[in-house]
Amino acid sequence: MSIRRTARPRRVVAAVSLTAALVLAVTACGSDDGGKTKDPVSSSSSSTPNKSSDGDKDTKEDTSAEDNVDTNVKLAEARGEDGMLLVINQVKRDSGGFVTVQGELKNQGDVAANPAHWSGNETEIVNKNLNSVGGATLVDKAGKKRYYILRDTEGRCLCTGGMTAVQPGSTLSVFMQFPAPPSTTTEVDLNLPTFATTSLKISG
Repeated sequence: MSIRRTARPRRVVAAVSLTAALVLAVTACGSDDGGKTKDPVSSSSSSTPNKSSDGDKDTKEDTSAEDNVDTNVKLAEARGEDGMLLVINQVKRDSGGFVTVQGELKNQGDVAANPAHWSGNETEIVNKNLNSVGGATLVDKAGKKRYYILRDTEGRCLCTGGMTAVQPGSTLSVFMQFPAPPSTTTEVDLNLPTFATTSLKISG
């Protein structure tokens, strides 16, 4: 069974069976970069076409997994290269045994951003999920574990993928799904390639 690229996170519980293979011990959890010595696993799901608003105002590409995320809620921010900003709007623990992170990538710089940089370096994932946020990981420092993005049976990640270059002034909605840390873990570090590490509190 495989999950369609347009599947929403609440419909992908089957992928949680991959949890054991995607959870590894953190080798440098005390470092500022959340342990970048080990490149994260990634993959992708498809995106919807660009949607422009009000002429020359910001263009927003909607590739989020859910429609009810309040983008006015800003739980955390992480600065990236070339003027990119990652804003986290929701971090939710679901009953299926996974955590969904949703947010927006904003290009506040002067040049287009290449999404291939956010896929990570893990060969299998990059081959199937280039131009995705599949390189993201969650780090549970207390539990000394790193959690990689979940994948379906065909190796596609449960995350936003199939992205084109993010143009200056554009905003891209993104989501990422991970195996859920133990219920006692309420705070984790999010690492996305080329972005600074940011701490997240898990709700639900």
